[in-house]
Amino acid sequence: MAQERLFGMSFARVYPLYVAKAERKNRPKEDVDQVITWLTGYDRAGLDTAVSRNIDLETFFAEAPRLNPNASLITGVICGVRVEEIDDPLMQKIRYLDKLVDEVARGKKMSSILRG
Repeated sequence: MAQERLFGMSFARVYPLYVAKAERKNRPKEDVDQVITWLTGYDRAGLDTAVSRNIDLETFFAEAPRLNPNASLITGVICGVRVEEIDDPLMQKIRYLDKLVDEVARGKKMSSILRG
């Protein structure tokens, strides 16, 4: 039930929360955009379109141009769960994004965040 609610949540609602989290830690919106584009393959125009269309997270990831092949290198705990052990593919993608934004907010180097 909680998963269904999360999957149906609007990307336009979540995106400003990601940006605010980073900005509270003195990281720019551009860093959040960079990790989102790295993970999903969206470009700036694609992100703007996703926000303006008010699509849900399920649609956001379904329409993503390409999931980064290095996404599986994202490891660690988010919301008390290891992201690499999440069985549901959509939930794992959502938690990958959460993890990347957390790393931006914590001040990690971008090369490390982008698994470079």
